[in-house]
Amino acid sequence: MKDLLNGSWRMLATAWRMDRRKTLIAVLLMVAGTAAGPVMAAVLGAMTDAVVAGHAAEAARSGVVVAALVIVMLTFGHFAHIFYFELSELAELDFDEQLIQISNGSPGIAHHERPELADTLSILQQEGRHYRMGLEALLQGIGLGLAVILTAMLLSLQHPLLLLLPLAAVPPLFTGRWAERVLDRSKTATAEASRVGMHFFHLATTARLAGEVRVFGLDQELRRRQARAWTAATRQLWRAHLIATWVRASGQVLFALAYVAAVLLIVREAVRGDRSVGDVVLVITLAAQVNQQVTMAVTLLQEIHRMSSAYRRLAELRAAVEEQDPGPADAEAPAIIRHGLSLDGVRFAYPGAAEPTLRDVRLRLPAGSTVAIVGENGAGKTTLVKLLCGFYQPTGGTIKLDGLDLRRIPVAAWRSRIAAGFQDFVHLEDLARHSVGVGELSSGSTDLAVNGALGRAHATDLVDRLIDGLDTQLGKSYADGAELSGGQWQKVALGRAMMRESPLLLVLDEPTSALDPEAEHALFERYAEQAKRVGDATGAITLFVSHRFSTVRMAEVIVVVQDGRIVETGDHNALMANRGLYADLYSMQAQAYA
Repeated sequence: MKDLLNGSWRMLATAWRMDRRKTLIAVLLMVAGTAAGPVMAAVLGAMTDAVVAGHAAEAARSGVVVAALVIVMLTFGHFAHIFYFELSELAELDFDEQLIQISNGSPGIAHHERPELADTLSILQQEGRHYRMGLEALLQGIGLGLAVILTAMLLSLQHPLLLLLPLAAVPPLFTGRWAERVLDRSKTATAEASRVGMHFFHLATTARLAGEVRVFGLDQELRRRQARAWTAATRQLWRAHLIATWVRASGQVLFALAYVAAVLLIVREAVRGDRSVGDVVLVITLAAQVNQQVTMAVTLLQEIHRMSSAYRRLAELRAAVEEQDPGPADAEAPAIIRHGLSLDGVRFAYPGAAEPTLRDVRLRLPAGSTVAIVGENGAGKTTLVKLLCGFYQPTGGTIKLDGLDLRRIPVAAWRSRIAAGFQDFVHLEDLARHSVGVGELSSGSTDLAVNGALGRAHATDLVDRLIDGLDTQLGKSYADGAELSGGQWQKVALGRAMMRESPLLLVLDEPTSALDPEAEHALFERYAEQAKRVGDATGAITLFVSHRFSTVRMAEVIVVVQDGRIVETGDHNALMANRGLYADLYSMQAQAYA
């Protein structure tokens, strides 16, 4: 009940914040339309008595009032729709903004990688689309509350026992709530299967992936996997809906018995002459309305409960994200690096993981150095990069910058001095200048800044191939948007990574996977030149992860990671002479290219 009340208040408060006038008009119209029912029943009873008594004028006046009330019942809800429809659209946007804010409300990214929080995000992305139905249900529910009070008053005037009739609505309400809890638990339990089904649906219908799907003949396999995931989800949802249906039906049967008893009670008194025909009509009409009110209440509670659950999940997600707050920071990011980055006994385990990904990492990255991280897949290379970028905090040990614990520097301040290019980069569908220029928002995406970044990324040829140069719209989400190849999108991302001219840390985590080895080698030569220039000026450290050892050998410091530990460090010649893991990996790749 607490969730229901909190959710209802949140919906109404959101609508009020969006537009007070529209909210007030919508509430008044919905209340008037719903509350007109009991009043109409009372006037209908009086009209019946007037007809039986032969009072034509009074019957006619009552008939006009009944007709007017019926019009109110049938039309006011539709007029209210004009106002709350726009409110609900604004509120949906507000809900989406909150979800975006929470999703990006932590310096870290743990909430994106924890399965249970990923399930919550998946559910909220769907539930936000149902805000209109939730708001409509809430507004109708306010009117329904007034209608129930009027109905109870009118029934009590007929016979005290009829006051029990609204109480007969309690079982259907409780069974309705119980049914909703069954469905809500089922949605949570099937969130993973639904998300997996959507993943395979995306793979089977995305144009960018169509070539690989056809070459490998994956269409049937993807359909089978998608069907298997959806079958697993729908089977459990179907069972939950079946249970919920029987639970709801049991409550409705109890009310039906009470309804029959109420009608028989008044009919018996009418036969004895204690009640008029109008009273019988009034009670029959009110009893039918109570039945409708109960049915409506159950339906409305489903929608209100749905949005209340969404707000509860939103609050839980916000709390989980806030838990990742690294705490207060009391130092400023340095203007230059004088000594370097050092990792002392760093340990890290992902939430829920049985084993740590990094163990007792001890490493020094000198100021102004070019550092390469190598190792087999799953060794912990990217995790190490994530820690240096502040996406996660170590679960043990410390990372220090010039002897200062990195946790003492505000994450936003530290990230403002980082430039990064990742393998999983953003396809920002915007004008080319903006898609590159957002790498440094303060630049204003000017020609000078963007062209300079593309030059440093060895990607100026990209602009020459665009119809309108930097003002070309990118992406097929737009009718006139230019679709780029994987390599071209990667050049855009590399240009974005080069927008900051004087970073303290330049991270390149396999950002050139779509480029051929020769292009990557040439590119990293340019990066090495850039790194030396920036390193001499600010002590910046250039850190890159690559599987291509022809590129790696250019680094001044090569860090070899195996099973979450640093097993070797040194330059190419020293590591080859050491005849360790690096020498083995280098020799295997050299033979493959021979």
